[in-house]
Amino acid sequence: MAQINPHINFNGNAEEALNFYKSVFGGEFSKIIRFKDIASEEFPIPDKEAHKIMHIALPIKQNFLFANDILEIMGRVNENENRSKIAITAESKEEAYKLFNGLSAGGQIEMPIDENPDGTYFAMFRDKYGIEWMVKFDPKHKGE
Repeated sequence: MAQINPHINFNGNAEEALNFYKSVFGGEFSKIIRFKDIASEEFPIPDKEAHKIMHIALPIKQNFLFANDILEIMGRVNENENRSKIAITAESKEEAYKLFNGLSAGGQIEMPIDENPDGTYFAMFRDKYGIEWMVKFDPKHKGE
């Protein structure tokens, strides 16, 4: 079975955003590469952008959340564009609420987490970094 790992571009705040996600999901970064680490004569990096993130990886169970910064010379990411949502399936009602409360802090809630008529729990929101999330928990199908 293929593994899907979300990868998010940021405008210079990838490290801040991934530290926020780490505070919600837990764990430790498995890799951090800064642009200064890959700089060369063929690929010069301006001093003001040397500490920006070229690649960062946060393991979340068997998956990873990847991110990087976009250098100013490469343009900007439209943080208000309609990106694809990152869907999380929680293993418990408590975990669903914890993830929703943590990730939505400072963001815009489109649909607050609540129990649906079929007994499932679901929420949709944009976090404070503009990333769109969906959190769900289905007590009949844990982990799906």
